[in-house]
Amino acid sequence: MRKAASSFIRRAGEIQMNIEIKPLTPGLVPAYLDYFDNRAFSDGNPNGPCYCASPSMDEAAERRMIGEFGDDVKGTVRRYAVKMLAEGKIHGYLAFDGNTPAGWCNAGDMDGYASRHWIPDFARQNACGRTMSVVCFCIAPGYRGQGVSVALLESVCADAKAGGFAAAEGYCMTGENREYHGPERLFEKAGFVEAARQDNRVVMRKIL
Repeated sequence: MRKAASSFIRRAGEIQMNIEIKPLTPGLVPAYLDYFDNRAFSDGNPNGPCYCASPSMDEAAERRMIGEFGDDVKGTVRRYAVKMLAEGKIHGYLAFDGNTPAGWCNAGDMDGYASRHWIPDFARQNACGRTMSVVCFCIAPGYRGQGVSVALLESVCADAKAGGFAAAEGYCMTGENREYHGPERLFEKAGFVEAARQDNRVVMRKIL
C-alpha cells in the first residue's frame, strides 16, 4: 500500500486548520497514544476510554481484556493497545493539525479483522474482491464537522487503490451506538454507495 500523507486546509470560523492525513507507522505510535491519552475524549465523551484496540482483536481476546478491567479500564485497554501497536496489529490513519493529532480512522484489509461486531458476516459474504475495510472513526472535539472524516476516507481510498484493492467499504449502524462506524451520509460524501443491508447494518462501498 502507498504510504504517503495528504493534506487540506479548512477554515473553521476564524481559525485556519492545516489538516494532514498520515498512515499509522511505528514512528507515529507516540502521537497515536497521545491522541487517545489526552485528546480523543477530552470533552468527557462517555464512549471513552478507548484506544481502538477492539477492532483488531478476535472475540476471545476482547473477552480476556474485559476480564482484566478491574478498577482501571483505561490502563488495561492502553496496555493491550501498546502491545498490539508493537506487533503491528492496529492499522489506520491519523489526522494532524500541525503537530497535533486531531482524528483517527481504523482501516485495513478485511481479512485482518475477526470480530463480527466490526464486520458482519453478510458483508464478508457480499464482498467483491480484495476489500479495504473502514471500521472506526474518532475525531477530537473541536475538529468534528470540519471535513476531517471525509479527508481520512479519501486517503484510505487513494492508498487502497494504489495497493491493488478492488473496493473500500464501511459498515454503518442505524439507530443507537453508531458514532464510531460513521453515518451513511459521511460515506456518500466520499463517493460510497449502499451495497448491502441487513437489520441495523449497512455496507457502504466504493469500487476503486
